[in-house]
Amino acid sequence: MTPDRRRYDELRETRPELFANPAGSIFTVLHDPESVSRAESEAAERLRSEGRPEDWAKTGVVYEDVYGLRLRDAVRFPDGSLGTYIRDVSPQPVGGVVVLPVLNGDIVLLDHFRHATRTWHLELPRGGGEPGASPAEDARRELEEEIGAKATTLVALGELHPDTGMAAAAVALFYAEIDGIGEPEAAEGIDSIRLVPPQSLRDMIRSGEVTDGFTMAAYLRATLHQLLP
Repeated sequence: MTPDRRRYDELRETRPELFANPAGSIFTVLHDPESVSRAESEAAERLRSEGRPEDWAKTGVVYEDVYGLRLRDAVRFPDGSLGTYIRDVSPQPVGGVVVLPVLNGDIVLLDHFRHATRTWHLELPRGGGEPGASPAEDARRELEEEIGAKATTLVALGELHPDTGMAAAAVALFYAEIDGIGEPEAAEGIDSIRLVPPQSLRDMIRSGEVTDGFTMAAYLRATLHQLLP
């Protein structure tokens, strides 16, 4: 698939924050056509010497749909050399949310089948943000959609960057006390809901039964905020 340079330039206009070079930037995103062309040429030469497709040096939007947006930028590396660098950004200028719900002292976990790993995971409710909504509103919506619960208390736990080497998006973490539990959202791959004491979740993380990074991060933040025993 040939990267879409026209769409890339459109994103530079509509979402300039994605292409900014703040003071002290180590990897500089290149914008002027001459520098971009040189970066592509140098990257193509390196790929050719490695026996790899030279098309991998073309900059632009590599892939886009409603769920994902992958870019290949022309960059100047810390040693001054030029080349290309690939990254994933959110298709919408809004982040996602992860919520740690607590009901009568127990943490609510979901048995969730994930297509990416082709297996089941125990994890907290989470989802993407909606344009125009605040992270807190997104968190309340996810609770209602995934477990049929309403938050009586909602505490922001800060942001998480799940993969700083590849993904630009940040996710907002929340702690919530809820008034009850409804039916899990089966259409999203959620089979059942489990209630576990905080100590049990810690043991499940330590043993490797829980491997979801969002769940581990939210548990850690809630513990450090002294919201969990």
